[in-house]
Amino acid sequence: MDFTVLIPARLASTRLPDKPLADIAGLPMVVRVAQRAALSRAKQVVVATDDQRIHDACKAHEIACVMTRADHPNGSDRLAEACTLLGLDGQDAVVNVQGDEPLIDPELINACADQLAARPDCVVSTAAHPIEADAHFTNPNVVKVVTDIQGRALYFSRAPIPWWRDAPTAGQPPQGAHTPLRHIGIYGYRAGFLRRYPTLAVSPLESIESLEQLRVLWHGERIAVHVTQHAPGAGVDTPEDLERVRAHFAAQK
Repeated sequence: MDFTVLIPARLASTRLPDKPLADIAGLPMVVRVAQRAALSRAKQVVVATDDQRIHDACKAHEIACVMTRADHPNGSDRLAEACTLLGLDGQDAVVNVQGDEPLIDPELINACADQLAARPDCVVSTAAHPIEADAHFTNPNVVKVVTDIQGRALYFSRAPIPWWRDAPTAGQPPQGAHTPLRHIGIYGYRAGFLRRYPTLAVSPLESIESLEQLRVLWHGERIAVHVTQHAPGAGVDTPEDLERVRAHFAAQK
């Protein structure tokens, strides 16, 4: 199916000020993200921002950008407004790529769009990969997801799930047929649902876990999960992350 990539970008980052405009090998990070996304099968790649500096940086590098309101509480609400501004139809597919993923795999973007095309019973798609390290399984900053037999999300949590009751060592992840999955923060949406999402009441589980996707499950909607065997490229949350990504681009040169 045809799909649009939307990249929400705002400057309010406490750990890395002005993050979307951080220089990576001569280009702002948000431009690097958009260029990677353009290598997917997307019919268009659009940045959604509330800051004129981001808009100007995109325009300078011929990246499509829409200006959204500054009062959105989260990225999903910003994308909902962007869908309206772009005039997307209710069944149009949108893939949300975070603005701090300059190493995003274009094939992962395609896979999220393909999940929506193949799963008419789901309004959202996302991705995950197997967890192999015990430390990641117990780390609350690593979000886990469990799925049903048809690959639909049952629950997302910062807690180690599924918990192996009879593990030889407490906290050891299950092995074999149900290796635990680490959630990858990329989403595909049907545009109609994305516009409806801000009208849904906040889920208590969403508030407890601080995970927006739990609102979708709380309201009875379904999320298809694409499982890849490969961990995603490094995102940028801290100055140390930024230096690692800069080193990667320098090595590519």
